[in-house]
Amino acid sequence: MKGTGMRPSQRVAFFPAAIAAAALSLAGCAASTPVETAGSSTPGATAPAAFRADSLVTVTFPDGKLSFQHPKGWHVEFFNASESPYVGTATVFDPTSQAKISIYTGQIADVVASSAARTVLETDPVPGLVGQSFPTPHSSFFVDRSGDAATYRMGLTPGLPVSPDGEVRDGLVMLGDRVLTADVVFTGQPFANDEEAKAWYWGTEGQALKALLMSFSYR
Repeated sequence: MKGTGMRPSQRVAFFPAAIAAAALSLAGCAASTPVETAGSSTPGATAPAAFRADSLVTVTFPDGKLSFQHPKGWHVEFFNASESPYVGTATVFDPTSQAKISIYTGQIADVVASSAARTVLETDPVPGLVGQSFPTPHSSFFVDRSGDAATYRMGLTPGLPVSPDGEVRDGLVMLGDRVLTADVVFTGQPFANDEEAKAWYWGTEGQALKALLMSFSYR
């Protein structure tokens, strides 16, 4: 789905506020605990053509259920808030140690609602999550506009970011009784317009981040 203008609609987003706050407060002392296997591939995952399987590293959350891939040279820091039930976060960093993707898996904590008009720039179903969540989670890149403000977002969405009749869809990917969110970290206003955003998306960094989002799998 490309360049689709959408009418204003109610947007509902869920945020694991308590866990996120705890993770931030302890980030300075939490150790990086990656579980990585260089050159391995996640079953069912499909990376963009620019990325070969041997250029990706597979990472698995400490409970052994949720996995994803990132380019070699990047790294991951985990924060485990609870072992049972498992609740944790992961932050993916590029080679310059700049945070690129924030991931949360656990339980719903908070609800925030706002209105926005959404334009979907790109969206694709995640192969490794087919059959694990309904509707099938997508790797999506889109922009929400409210008045003169434009907020570019990229991450996992529960199905299409916008329904066929133009209704904005927000929510959480549900894996059984577990919540999954994965969002690209944008600082400030990253793009001047949609054309600039699309150029970035199809560039090296945008495609590396898409490869990561498309690589999620759950068992």
